[in-house]
Amino acid sequence: MKTILISIALGFLLNPCFAKTPEEIGLEISEEVVRKDTGWLDSQSELKMILRNRSGDESIRQLRMNNLEVNSDGDKSLTIFDSPADVKGTAFLSYTHALVPDDQWLFLPALKRVKRISSSNKSGPFLGSEFAFEDLNSFEIPKYKYKYLKDEALDGIDCFVVELYPQYEHSGYTRQISWIDKARYIILKVEYYDRKNSLLKTLENKDFKLYLDQFWRPNEMLMTNHQNGKSTSLITENLKFKTGLSERDFDQNTLKRSR
Repeated sequence: MKTILISIALGFLLNPCFAKTPEEIGLEISEEVVRKDTGWLDSQSELKMILRNRSGDESIRQLRMNNLEVNSDGDKSLTIFDSPADVKGTAFLSYTHALVPDDQWLFLPALKRVKRISSSNKSGPFLGSEFAFEDLNSFEIPKYKYKYLKDEALDGIDCFVVELYPQYEHSGYTRQISWIDKARYIILKVEYYDRKNSLLKTLENKDFKLYLDQFWRPNEMLMTNHQNGKSTSLITENLKFKTGLSERDFDQNTLKRSR
């Protein structure tokens, strides 16, 4: 009788009807990434942006970034450029949403006006960098469909490899492939494929630091464009959480006052 019960139990476990699909596994992994990075409330950081051309020549920009966690919607962010002189005072405000178009505005000090960014322009480069406007938005689960591909080690770290398919309109990508650290559920690397399904860019998140005993953040985000030979690094120089920012710090009037 015991042998029969074991056989029945094994039959249930091996039945394909009870196995999770790669799509379900990919979704569950991504949901855990979001769950583990919930509750930071707000943050303020100082960043160095290093732009490199095909020849390796560099130009450096200094900027500040404020972020506000929004539980009922996507997060809000404000980016302010402090140097060099030709971009000083430029500010970028973004309200991320799940499936409806994100709200994004750019303040250009030379024109002294706020410019709304078209939802069809989210794939364009962010102020000449290799980051696109859509790369700078918060990660929202409904924005993508998911598919678990495999387990793979990346630089000695065991990872899940998950493919993401953008579900929002005007994305510059057909798909993305992410390497996610199994232990910490943090994204170590992302490959971006363009509308022709060719590899366009690779993002490498490096030198992670733990904040508030819970939240991991990379000290460097390196975006490499394989098609034009350029790259951009975003290096965090100072990051603080729970600084008391509120909705009032992320309205359009803030763009004009930001400098």
